[in-house]
Amino acid sequence: MDSELDALDRRILAELERDGRISVAELSRKVNLSKTPCAARIKRLEQSGHILGYRAVINPQRMGLSHVAFVEVRLSDTRKPALEAFNKAVRALPEVERAHMIASNFDYLLQVRTKDIAAYREVLGEKISALPHVAHTSTHVSMEAVKEDEG
Repeated sequence: MDSELDALDRRILAELERDGRISVAELSRKVNLSKTPCAARIKRLEQSGHILGYRAVINPQRMGLSHVAFVEVRLSDTRKPALEAFNKAVRALPEVERAHMIASNFDYLLQVRTKDIAAYREVLGEKISALPHVAHTSTHVSMEAVKEDEG
């Protein structure tokens, strides 16, 4: 827990997380603080890195991207330069929504979103398998999203 945040900061962050488009006037009303100090707290939270940014959450199904697969990736080399090369390359793939280095019998877990299984097969064969130092992949296809960040 971040000791530099007080209860009011936490309430502001919770409201902004719930609705990033809330006006300062509405936010200040919800947290019981006047607008000027509320705006100053928001600016301080942005500058300190507690607020990373604001974004629109797009419905991937409405965009024709309903196929989700999780890919275990094992690398042939896990020394620092190899990891850095893989990290840089995987960040450049728009189909990879999330990538985590994992402490397991594989090195990375990727969440990949495409329009269908055929598109996923192409991404796996032509892009993921071609990433630096990829030795092996294993795919798990999502049948249903039970809990996701919905913005």
